[in-house]
Amino acid sequence: MRRNVGVVARIETGVAPEASDERHAIALPGMPNLHSHAFQRAMAGLTERRGTGEDSFWSWRDLMYRFNARIGLEELWAIAAMAYMEMLEAGFTRVGEFHYLHNAPDGRAYDNPAEMVGAIGSAAIETGIGLTLLPVFYAHSGFGGAPPTEGQKRFVSTLDSYARLIEACHPYIDEIPGARLGVAPHSLRAVTEEELSVLSALAGDRPIHIHIAEQVREVEDCLAFTRQRPVEWLLDHCDVGPNWCLVHATHMTEDETARLTRSGAVAGLCPITEANLGDGLFPAAEYAGRWGIGSDSNVCISVAEELRVLEYGQRLSRRARNVLAKPGQSTGARLYTDAAAGGAQALGYRAGLFESGPADIVSLNADHAALAGKSGNEILDSLVFAATGSLIDRVWRYGRLQVQDGRHIMRDRILPKYVRALETLRA
Repeated sequence: MRRNVGVVARIETGVAPEASDERHAIALPGMPNLHSHAFQRAMAGLTERRGTGEDSFWSWRDLMYRFNARIGLEELWAIAAMAYMEMLEAGFTRVGEFHYLHNAPDGRAYDNPAEMVGAIGSAAIETGIGLTLLPVFYAHSGFGGAPPTEGQKRFVSTLDSYARLIEACHPYIDEIPGARLGVAPHSLRAVTEEELSVLSALAGDRPIHIHIAEQVREVEDCLAFTRQRPVEWLLDHCDVGPNWCLVHATHMTEDETARLTRSGAVAGLCPITEANLGDGLFPAAEYAGRWGIGSDSNVCISVAEELRVLEYGQRLSRRARNVLAKPGQSTGARLYTDAAAGGAQALGYRAGLFESGPADIVSLNADHAALAGKSGNEILDSLVFAATGSLIDRVWRYGRLQVQDGRHIMRDRILPKYVRALETLRA
């Protein structure tokens, strides 16, 4: 392998190793994480006590609104750095940050509209993770342009303020090798049709991500207002193509599933979060299009577990095994390669290692008990289904070593700051 500023130029075989070369038995392309709300990492484990009524996504959302009200610039940096460090340790080498914590705790706009973006960008630089920044446009609390609620005041933008935000993001993006800037209308309930049209034009050929059809109530509200289901409405009213990522898309009809496949867009699946929030199961067995995985609420950051939960959900609902593999195909290999390709498409970059692109490489510990006697696709099957702990040994991002012996090289610096941030937020 020959690298030029962190980029794979070509792969050579049968070449004698040089003295400075590193040698590893198992290498995989780094996995893209196409959907993250970094600040929610600090909530992990704090929302698992049942309330007096029925717990749901909507009751969890109320807790999230109260939690984010106290997060300042330093806290956001510490939480994001912790999340990104853990992503790299898990084998994620690039993150799509669906960032909507724009305003001050009292709802006022910062003098610099990208003030909080600075914390996200700095955390990405500190940890070395690749970044596709997806600033969120959030203007309404429900369909029909309903005014935002008190809990949403840190998220809210107008089209004019959002345009200024996008412009102010460029200096931060320019500091990160290979970073991309996209556009993210939060959801159909948070934007009007006219606003979505403007945002789509603003995105051009850049990545454009949107939450959609995550919850049954969202589908019912969309039907009541538009007489169409969310994915159906979006495909009818927007030029949805390969630069789009429809995050969740959990509740689709057979026709919507087929149309999403034909659009060339990516379905952004977050199986751990979708299970944690009780969202439902994506129709993965029926879907023939591109898809990728995201850690979303970051309640548990794990490449293997995202893929495992995705497949196991299909197995439980169908009472069958190896649902997402074709006859004779390795399920682990199918899941890993499809998620890597779809995630790269959604985040707007070319994956590397086995073709030209960023040298984002994950090596596995070949001496791990879970890999004993394994070869070929059995390695990926074991990674996804058979390992009780992480198999990851080292991780390189853009050719630079970020994880060694399963541990991020900056862990001792980042962890104490994260602990202090939590102490401040819970004081």
